[in-house]
Amino acid sequence: MGLQKTAQSILVGTCVMGVCGVSAVATAFAPRPAMPRYQHIFVIIEENQSFDKMMQHPQWTPNLHRLAADYGLATQFYAEVHSSEGNYVAMVGGDTFGIHDDDAFFCKQGTQDKYCENSGTAQYADHDIAAPNLADQLTEAGLSWKAYLEDLPAPGSLVPRWPTKDYPVSGMPYEMYAAKHNGFVSFRSVNREPYPELAEHFVNFRQLDDDLAQDRMPNYAHIVPNQCNDMHGRGAKDGPNIPADCVGGSDPSGLIQRGDAQIARLVEKIMASKLWRDPGNNAIVITFDENDGSDRMHGVQGCCGYEPGSRANFGGGRIPTIVITNHGPRHAEDATPYNHYSLLRTTEAAFGIKTYLGHAADSDKGVVAMTPLFATGENQ
Repeated sequence: MGLQKTAQSILVGTCVMGVCGVSAVATAFAPRPAMPRYQHIFVIIEENQSFDKMMQHPQWTPNLHRLAADYGLATQFYAEVHSSEGNYVAMVGGDTFGIHDDDAFFCKQGTQDKYCENSGTAQYADHDIAAPNLADQLTEAGLSWKAYLEDLPAPGSLVPRWPTKDYPVSGMPYEMYAAKHNGFVSFRSVNREPYPELAEHFVNFRQLDDDLAQDRMPNYAHIVPNQCNDMHGRGAKDGPNIPADCVGGSDPSGLIQRGDAQIARLVEKIMASKLWRDPGNNAIVITFDENDGSDRMHGVQGCCGYEPGSRANFGGGRIPTIVITNHGPRHAEDATPYNHYSLLRTTEAAFGIKTYLGHAADSDKGVVAMTPLFATGENQ
């Protein structure tokens, strides 16, 4: 469908499950379809896995392989930085804002707190960001949003981790929820909302089930599994109750298979809902925050403004990103270089938002919307 009708199809056809070397210059001249309007976009975020590890081990990720083959696969998609938190912030703010660690949102230079362990380092960034973000844009446009955070202890909670050694939950591993995987919480306009409003936006997976069943999903849904289900994992020494398939290490197959199964469950729930059968355009994006860093010293680690010396985009490695639409392309691969800024720009464009945040506006550096993977019948 859409991809096969563009000049880019020649380049896309040279890829074998995404193993290709297309440059931003090569794709710049390919005509791109217009971005259609979307009613709902669901972004499911997994953790710390490279494109090669995910796409070269079909026995570990049968569901990712099936979805990539049936729908749309971005074969040259990159993260911005290491470690996790800066990428989550980039997804919704258009910049990492200098965050290169996983400290809590309230941390500033010199903050004395166990969740601010890097606050004594040079060039430490203020983790409480006074900048516009996607939530602000959606609200201004009259659109709704929620962050569905598995194992969030209560609606609107601002805890950095849950549960903890000081506040355990019987039978549950520590730190299943981690705020470092919630990019929205780092922005002042969000974390200072009064409790009733914040409780409408930060919810757990029980609310996701209810919202899908009752056909009341927001326009934008940010869906983050817990640290056992997002392929991040917990170390064998991180406390009690950690299942064997939540531990990565030298054999990550169990952890990856667990995350792959969670992806399938989430996608199946969304695709079984009423809204997926509606005439409006809806999309599910499956992406990762960064790769595992194992190839950090080998090859290109980013795109679209990628500079090893940059504070915003020094490269977080190539990661798999899959786009599933109810009315869009099938069996498509797109070799255009993309990153999380591209995904933000795509979301903004799909909702009719004309102003792109931060580096999402960097057209001159190759940041473009992922239109070939979101194209529908009327604009292909």
